[in-house]
Amino acid sequence: MNLRENVMAVLNGKQPDYYGDLMNAVEFIFDPVFMQDAMIPQDGSEHVDSWGTVRIFLPGAPGPHPHLTKENIVIKDIEKWEEQLVIPSIQDLDWSAAREQSLSINREEKLACIFSPGGLFERSHFLMGMENALMNYLEYPEEMKALLRKIADYKIEFIRKAGEECHPDIIFYHDDWGTKQNLFLPPQVWREIIKPLQKEISDAIHEAGMIYMHHADCICQPIVEDMVEIGIDIWQGTIAQNDIVEIQRITKGNLPMVGGIDGPKIDIENITEEEIRAEVRRAIDTYCPGGPFFPSIPNGICFREWNNSIVMDELESYGREYAQKHPVNC
Repeated sequence: MNLRENVMAVLNGKQPDYYGDLMNAVEFIFDPVFMQDAMIPQDGSEHVDSWGTVRIFLPGAPGPHPHLTKENIVIKDIEKWEEQLVIPSIQDLDWSAAREQSLSINREEKLACIFSPGGLFERSHFLMGMENALMNYLEYPEEMKALLRKIADYKIEFIRKAGEECHPDIIFYHDDWGTKQNLFLPPQVWREIIKPLQKEISDAIHEAGMIYMHHADCICQPIVEDMVEIGIDIWQGTIAQNDIVEIQRITKGNLPMVGGIDGPKIDIENITEEEIRAEVRRAIDTYCPGGPFFPSIPNGICFREWNNSIVMDELESYGREYAQKHPVNC
């Protein structure tokens, strides 16, 4: 099997040649929305994205982050958000480079992917700051619903435009809904404000003929049945702090997952090769029997090069050995 065939075998509950990270089979298309907002210099200076959020990319950091103050936040008063928010245009962007890149991807061997960061929750706290956002979800739910309606409309417009221009196989949608301890919002608040709009976003992805892969490397366990109802096809970033076996049980194998290896546990100094390999084997042995599962480090890689090389080697060898010793009864 090639990379795409192996991914689809796991996803459809068929016999794969090996178990490994789905992301190895993904090739990203760098669309103009991503290019204007994500590709900021790693210089530690302030840069303003298309929504007006100030961000910095510190040297050595894994990525850019909001750098918000009381003075520079976009939405300073949630009751006046309509006066303060300017939604960027999608239609005026040049998609020619993305179209060309899309055509260059061998779709028989790889899955073409559009990365869509800045989901509903993340965009809301990028615009007003995390503390303000968390308070506003509780104290001003109607205003937050109205704001998120506009953000969702933008996301849906982007998804449809990306589908028309590039015909990706996957929309890799990014919205962290929690920490390694719990959800940011009480589940009932998430269900009332975010879930209905997320369902519309999911429907738009599927109407365009694409797979909806949702990144959230955090606790999502309290809402996993909702994630199935929304129509999330793959949850990427599943951290081991979730009870993954229990999630597999309650979702009846209807929420394929990518992750399970406890990255922070093994991405450290003074750890042995055997300890790293044991964590990879633990994830494969524990989670692969419970339904479609792609063992990986939820955030992608170990940042220590030696540690990462051991993880990748063990995934390649033991992931293949496990598949051979545990045939799927199709």
